[in-house]
Amino acid sequence: MLDVDVAGRIGIVSLNRPVRRNAMDRDLVAALVQAVCRFDVDPEIAVIVLKAAAPGFCAGSDLKFIGRLPLAEMCRFEAETGDMARLLGFLRKPVIASVEGFALGGGFIMAASCDLVVSADDARWHLPEVPIGWLTPWGLNALVSRVGAVAARKLCFASEPFDGREAKRLGVVDHLAAPGRADEIAMALALRLAALPAAAVAATKRFFTPAILGMSETMDVQANEIFAANCRHPVARATLQRFGQR
Repeated sequence: MLDVDVAGRIGIVSLNRPVRRNAMDRDLVAALVQAVCRFDVDPEIAVIVLKAAAPGFCAGSDLKFIGRLPLAEMCRFEAETGDMARLLGFLRKPVIASVEGFALGGGFIMAASCDLVVSADDARWHLPEVPIGWLTPWGLNALVSRVGAVAARKLCFASEPFDGREAKRLGVVDHLAAPGRADEIAMALALRLAALPAAAVAATKRFFTPAILGMSETMDVQANEIFAANCRHPVARATLQRFGQR
């Protein structure tokens, strides 16, 4: 489900649910929170790298899992997932996302919530929530901070999926890598950050965090309420029923 490793002063967290395309359920989210919090208080760790086993980074919330939950419990899970994504921004240590294959839905938002994002240039990026019936229920403040409100709205309307090159042009991605080399580039960036004075790196992150995530909790609460309302409509109900029966 989740692999945790250390390479020098770099803490490495790898999503590992390949059968579910590394989609998130409650156990994965809880394990991810535990891992990054442990690294954040470890004085031997300077940088955290978040990556995933094949076939891709993360397919978002596990629709099979949430499709079997009562509505209130499903909304609670999405709120907990939003808490996890905000946490990445409020940790003292920088978090680097390494994206191969795809970053879809919540996987897209989780990557965008990291301090630096490395993507393979052929990775597939997409926010598919609106076509299946609901607003993206968390993390939109991080997306707005990266691309601006108008572009974020356009992405949420779910135009065609795009590759890592377009994600870089939009500002979702910070660094590109050749296919299969995202982890290598992410680790190289992590080594460069780890070589800097830790107090100055932490201070820099702390200074900019309010500007990046200042309205994040309020926006997540509002998005979750809208998500709950959306899930009462026929298209969303049909989506959840379809995946919940798989």
